[in-house]
Amino acid sequence: MTKFASHLLIVDDDERIRTLLQTFLIRQGFMVSTARDAGHARRLLEGLAFDMLVLDVMMPGEDGVSLTRSLRETSQLPILLLTAKGEADERIIGLEAGADDYLGKPFEPKELLLRINAILRRMPEPSLSDVTPKILYLGAVRYDVDRGELWRGDVLVRLTATETQLMQLFASTPGEAVSRLQLVEDLGRDDERAQERAVDVQVTRLRRKIESDPKEPRYLQTVRGAGYMLTTD
Repeated sequence: MTKFASHLLIVDDDERIRTLLQTFLIRQGFMVSTARDAGHARRLLEGLAFDMLVLDVMMPGEDGVSLTRSLRETSQLPILLLTAKGEADERIIGLEAGADDYLGKPFEPKELLLRINAILRRMPEPSLSDVTPKILYLGAVRYDVDRGELWRGDVLVRLTATETQLMQLFASTPGEAVSRLQLVEDLGRDDERAQERAVDVQVTRLRRKIESDPKEPRYLQTVRGAGYMLTTD
């Protein structure tokens, strides 16, 4: 049986760190989404399923410890905290809030990888009765929501990291329009005005992989004045 790739959410207000960690962890075989602050993370957690949260403690607004404490009221999602503070009392505060582990900055990416894998190994495997694959059918292609895979017949359609994130976002709310500004925010981009055009380009590329006629899209539609919407059969 093929093992599903674990889906990680990286939350850090430093765009450079988010990008570096995302690139490194994708190369290690993970699916990786990013958020720039606690509010952004909450929106993604509402719409997408994650296997683990890698969370920076020192963020503007709601900090990582506060977010961890809040999430623990309703969720057992594994949480690894990152912080520039390495004192023992800071680690204890984070663990008391409900974090599974704690890693001080700066750190080696390989150490982060070891910590992530160690936490994921401790998580119980879902029983077969709990696994209910969700498939979205889009004409000649199908999208496996749990695996984050797009298939055309027996051929896996390769998606870039950004296309994968877009599919996850659209698949979380099929039949509902998502604004370009919302997509920019959920993709973790900081320069919103400049990035709206970049989102248009990424959607156009994604359409080429979904639609039989990308110029007349049937499944990834433009909704005038509202954004983009994924429809299914």
